Amino acid sequence: MPQIAHFDLVSHWRLDAPVARVWRAITETEHWPRWWPGVVGVKRLNHGDESGVGRVQQITFRTGLGYRLHLMLEVTEVRREERLRAKAAGTLAGEGIWLMKQAAPDAGGHTDVTFVWRVTLPPGVLRWLAPVLGPVFRWNHRRVMRAGRMGLIQYLALMGG
Repeated sequence: MPQIAHFDLVSHWRLDAPVARVWRAITETEHWPRWWPGVVGVKRLNHGDESGVGRVQQITFRTGLGYRLHLMLEVTEVRREERLRAKAAGTLAGEGIWLMKQAAPDAGGHTDVTFVWRVTLPPGVLRWLAPVLGPVFRWNHRRVMRAGRMGLIQYLALMGG
């Protein structure tokens, strides 16, 4: 059985809000537990520079599989209202990138968000079991992200114009 070293997990969200509001909601991670049902805790450990590069946070997610993910996220790239990249360590390791694009007003003015998460599996049993567990990991990721999208839609509506 071949060993799989990583999973690429991709989510697309179309949100009826301007990119500035979406950016604020995504980058203000301390507020995630207010709107993202899967996030149970966020603790900022380092503020980083004025753009946010170097910011370090510990984020705890509740999964649909009955366990919690504890991630240490460090922001490695910021392009305001366009791109946010972070590397993760903890229960899972990897790299995530949020990409945001504002649609033209004549196209509805919504914001398209794409989140790409590359989860790197450590050598050993998880890599060996990846071909079997992969569908379960993907299902769980879709579930957590779907709940995040629905929560963010409600949160953005409360944030208003």
